[in-house]
Amino acid sequence: MSEPIFSPSPLLEVLKGECVSPPPLWLMRQAGRYLPEYREVRHGVPSFLDLCLTPKLAAEVTLQPLRRFPFDAGIVFSDILIVPFALGQSVAFVEGEGPKLEPLRDDAAIAKLDLETAGERLAPVYETVERVVAELPPSVPLIGFCGAPWTVATYMVEGSGSKDQASARRLAYRQPETFQRLIDLLVESSARYLLGQAKAGCRVLQIFDSWAGSLPEDEFERWCIVPTRAIVDRVKAHAPDIPIIGFPRGSGPLAERYAAKTAIDAVGCDTSLPAGWIRSALQTRLPVQGNLDPILLAAGGPALDTRVKWILETLGQGPFIFNLGHGILPETPIENVERLVALVKGASG
Repeated sequence: MSEPIFSPSPLLEVLKGECVSPPPLWLMRQAGRYLPEYREVRHGVPSFLDLCLTPKLAAEVTLQPLRRFPFDAGIVFSDILIVPFALGQSVAFVEGEGPKLEPLRDDAAIAKLDLETAGERLAPVYETVERVVAELPPSVPLIGFCGAPWTVATYMVEGSGSKDQASARRLAYRQPETFQRLIDLLVESSARYLLGQAKAGCRVLQIFDSWAGSLPEDEFERWCIVPTRAIVDRVKAHAPDIPIIGFPRGSGPLAERYAAKTAIDAVGCDTSLPAGWIRSALQTRLPVQGNLDPILLAAGGPALDTRVKWILETLGQGPFIFNLGHGILPETPIENVERLVALVKGASG
């Protein structure tokens, strides 16, 4: 591993394989309900989807956490279900219930999805990216993202979130050809979406496979690894210098295979992965990101200090991006985030 360095853009240096001290820091869902300024903006907008698709407001909430905290990256304010919306599926976000979609269960429903008009419906996100990038210093790249095909498909088939993704798993088992058509459509639309964000100014991309952990080994290979690799290949063919972070949440030891086969530039690690295993199984291969428990960040106190220091000691000697093992929780006190920032930014070699 390289010796620790100081860089105008710590995140980009780590994604090149460098060890930066202190490590770069950003948080998944860092723009969101834990911030009073976000809640104020959200209160004046009819729906969450309206907020995502109003560039002026989406840019504002993207920038809010960067005004409060010295994070080393922004992440565009949007949602992984923007792609099904762009394809023409009915998508709504119901307060207190989460996303609601018109369930998609057969070839006829898949045939109604329209890849060619998706770009027009995604244009507001690209405008948001342009607005945010115009406000950021060169040292703070903006991260664009999409949901992985498997994870997005689980919502599209179920019509909502679910505990076990049973409807999508059942469709994949019973009608693999039908499910493959949906996955192939999501591969192409997601790759185009990521490239659109990169063209608009995003300098890093992330693929969220939030439900990767619900699949057994062979299905994980087919529905997580292969589609992710296809997206990476398509993006890299047109934007070879844009680093891509993959986040196979819940994949356990299969994260090692995911890191080896998807051609991603860095792997996001959830809270369940032991830091020592991350160091030996993943960080020797590529940069890693993670993996503080969001509940611990919300709880705070001495346990937070202890865990942050342990993660830094275990992973900080290699290419490492400090982050959470999943998104920040709405009930997280701002002072706990301030404490986290102080601990990470105060760390050195």
